[in-house]
Amino acid sequence: MTRIALAQVAGGRGDPARVLDAAGRMAGEAAAAGASLICFPEQFVTGWSPTVSPAAGESVDGPLAAAFRDVAQKNDIAVAGSIVETVPGRLPRNTVVVLDAGGELLAAYAKIHLFSPDGEDDNYAAGDRIATFTVGGMTFGLAVCYDLRFPELFRIYALAGAECMLVPAAWPCSRLSHWETLLSARAIENRYYVAGINTAGGPGGIYCGRSLGADPDGTVIARCGAGEEVLIMELDPGAVREARIRLPSLSDRRSDLYHRLLSKL
Repeated sequence: MTRIALAQVAGGRGDPARVLDAAGRMAGEAAAAGASLICFPEQFVTGWSPTVSPAAGESVDGPLAAAFRDVAQKNDIAVAGSIVETVPGRLPRNTVVVLDAGGELLAAYAKIHLFSPDGEDDNYAAGDRIATFTVGGMTFGLAVCYDLRFPELFRIYALAGAECMLVPAAWPCSRLSHWETLLSARAIENRYYVAGINTAGGPGGIYCGRSLGADPDGTVIARCGAGEEVLIMELDPGAVREARIRLPSLSDRRSDLYHRLLSKL
């Protein structure tokens, strides 16, 4: 079994120092509970915004990543945190970085599907590749918030060997029922674990938390309330293999036919 921690924290717009202090405390709590990895919400230190100044970003080894590295090393736990990543000559990217317990970069994933209803696609550059990494004997994949509405991405991760998807998010209260349904649906479709890590609070109480983990049958096995909280989730790689044998939807795919059907559209 592998334990991970979902760190549901309030967005830090205007008070990043408080959020980083909370992150350190949460990482210590997670490590004490035996977790190998802790994952924080989307842009949790600064608070997610669809508009951003390129000058506000940083590289994947910049100050915020250094702060995550410090949290990882002090608590002997891998850390997944979100930054605004600067890209020379391009718009910034909404990027998750993962550091191992020693502070070494394991993976970086730039959000592929940008939230056009709020104009995120006008102010950020979209990512164009997936990212997987291994902690505690489990293979993890990364997606961010709005990515959750695109099952194609999650299927690609399943075919790439992911056993658990991490989905840091800033998902509003007004669409919370979609959040819960989609997290379970992605798990059912791909026969792997899915962990959604949402923001709490935020300006005007826009975020209501409800981070959760679903097993390969889509059953919710861990759930947060609305406030700041560390949620421990236990993962069993054997459960992924067993689920895929018991109901082999991945191996029953007709990828040859799908390509032909797409070509006729």
